[in-house]
Amino acid sequence: MINEKTDVELYREFLLGNKEAFEEIVVRYKDKLIYFIARYVKTIEIAEDLAQDTFVYILVNKKEYDFKYSLKTYLYTIAKCRAWNYLKREKRIIRLTDEYYDMQDIEEEIFQKETIESLKENIKKLKPEYQSAIYLADLEDLSYKEISKILDKSMPQVKVLIHRARKALQKITRREEIPYEE
Repeated sequence: MINEKTDVELYREFLLGNKEAFEEIVVRYKDKLIYFIARYVKTIEIAEDLAQDTFVYILVNKKEYDFKYSLKTYLYTIAKCRAWNYLKREKRIIRLTDEYYDMQDIEEEIFQKETIESLKENIKKLKPEYQSAIYLADLEDLSYKEISKILDKSMPQVKVLIHRARKALQKITRREEIPYEE
């Protein structure tokens, strides 16, 4: 069995000048960051650029990382800030895009009874902050503490947000399953 290095081990090697360690970090998180950012911005191309900006920031400011937080939390926080800054500059509406919302394996695991297509449609009906909360909690499996840091909210606010997001998704799902009789 191959012993895969932890994020902390890779980051420490990166700090010592190991370029391959940084490349491994990029490989681990690039696609997830692009998907996360795409939830805030309109196109995958912009999400890819912002994800790249996130990694460039890490590369340039490598000593700013505080090891008391998980690297994943740190990356998502920077990515979220990049997305928000972009939205402020572009004054765009936060929405998910149809063509880039693809999480087949994860969705099947978490929402077994829901088909992928209807789940995507139902999540898109949620408020943007609910979409983020569901994604981070249920699909990325982050802790409330990590989500709190990424969304810049207190732990109680995050718990309430996730609870409300799940309730709203449940309501939408139930409404979709029960055909209305006239």
